[in-house]
Amino acid sequence: MRKFTVTVLDTTGIQPYIFGSNRLRENIGASYLVSEVTDNWARNALDTLKAKTKQKIYAFDPEKHQPEAKPYIEDNELAAELVYAGGGNTVLLFSDKQYAVQFTQILSKRILEEAPGINLVAVHQEFDWDSQFLYDVVQNLMKNDLDSKKRSRIPSAPLLGLGVTATCRSTQLVAIGESEKFEDEDDEPYLISREIKKKRLAVNLANQELKTNFLSSETSATYEFPRRTDYMGRSEGDSSYVAVIHADGNGMGKRFQKFGEKLSNRNYIIAMRKLSHSVNQAGINALKKVVEVLVNSIELDKDGNRKVKGQFEIKDNYLPFRPLVYGGDDVTFVCDGRLGLELAAIYLEGLENQPIADGKPIKACAGICVVKTHYPFARAYQLSEDLCRKAKSFVKDERKEYGKGDFSALDWHLAASGLIGSISEIRDREFQVPAGSLSMRPISLKKEIDSDWRTWQGFTKVVKHLNEDEDWKGRRNKVIGLRDVLRQGIEATQKFLKNYRIKDEQLPLFPEFSGQSKDLAEKGWLNGVCGYFDAIEAMDFYISLREELDADLPTENKTAE
Repeated sequence: MRKFTVTVLDTTGIQPYIFGSNRLRENIGASYLVSEVTDNWARNALDTLKAKTKQKIYAFDPEKHQPEAKPYIEDNELAAELVYAGGGNTVLLFSDKQYAVQFTQILSKRILEEAPGINLVAVHQEFDWDSQFLYDVVQNLMKNDLDSKKRSRIPSAPLLGLGVTATCRSTQLVAIGESEKFEDEDDEPYLISREIKKKRLAVNLANQELKTNFLSSETSATYEFPRRTDYMGRSEGDSSYVAVIHADGNGMGKRFQKFGEKLSNRNYIIAMRKLSHSVNQAGINALKKVVEVLVNSIELDKDGNRKVKGQFEIKDNYLPFRPLVYGGDDVTFVCDGRLGLELAAIYLEGLENQPIADGKPIKACAGICVVKTHYPFARAYQLSEDLCRKAKSFVKDERKEYGKGDFSALDWHLAASGLIGSISEIRDREFQVPAGSLSMRPISLKKEIDSDWRTWQGFTKVVKHLNEDEDWKGRRNKVIGLRDVLRQGIEATQKFLKNYRIKDEQLPLFPEFSGQSKDLAEKGWLNGVCGYFDAIEAMDFYISLREELDADLPTENKTAE
């Protein structure tokens, strides 16, 4: 009988920790610290445990990707073995519970010292290797013990200061000093708490990791990732917008559960290592594709200035794009507002084409919130999360109503001014008219069935027609006039098309829509949904990078054999 202790690690309150500040630099540092806690720092804690106990330990190295490599804990050679780190969790095995407790103490101490504000949750359970399934033990720990511990955890209540203390500008906690300037920072020093100090100290490490992961040696000599939203590509004299994109895989938790089911304990460990590694690489590779397309779209103008598709100049060789949370199917990145929709679609399509260990492509949903550059970042992120959830609900509803398979989808909101209320409240207030819904969002990434017309391909082609067709090109007043009459419904739209002598008295066709495409083009509306209002709204933001993407991606999804 071989008894071991299973330990599962997780963190709580991560979203407020990362996105609770309106300073991008602090978000960058926070995201880096979170990624370190349950991966590299856990491995380092195992090394410290090894030195203290003088026992052998094996921390599976994902870089070498040798999921079957020995030694194995069941051969009585190890005090501890890292099963896998991925999907937001870390799972470990210990030969004795005392080692599990010591490990948790080592990791907790480091978090308190170097990443204050991050809350670690750890659960332990002893199990018999010979008579119990490790899969069942881990699932029980995650579903019951871990969730219960998160709910019952007493939140920390830090002393918010006395009458003689000053407060941190970002967290309102007790300030311990003033910020030290980065070389690209022109803000005056401001009061910071211990939490913010640690986040700022992690920024340069985060930047270096980002360059290593996403830029080639040639590209890294030319471009940098921005540490300020002001460096995302704002143009002199123009309104400045930033896009916050949050993407999340569909049903990935269930896939992780299913993949390890009914496997022997060692085969379960190997399988989970393979799956977590492939999902992690898929997210990174999809973001690499975004960077590649973006870099390839930057051209030199006659004055030697670098411009994205000749449309707007980048600032000081800073790419107008920056990943904040990555590594896996849960990704958040920011970019110039004019690129938000296109880069989100490129990411989703790139993700679908990555090989995954279970042989199925990752379908995901993305929410894109485009706001003024200095709009509160935490609020913009929350809206992007809400939009991602809207897209996921759309996928579920379409699958239930039409029997579709899983598919990727996206939803967005373009805020020319401030935002009041939730996304649902905004749409009820601003996009609901007697004729129905002015918005066709959310939309699917690709056509799934013949009756689909709310697709990314159809939407982008309509935008292109409105930008380039003879009836519409350079005629902004006419486009704005169309936007106004669409609010009035089908009859007003048809009258407008006739009075302005639009060719064939119809709007651009949705090319992938084989059913009632002509009917939609003639009326502007179909089944209570307007097909053109979103396209007009997006025209001021939209820049097509599609040529580079189409040249590189295959027509069919690549999945693992």
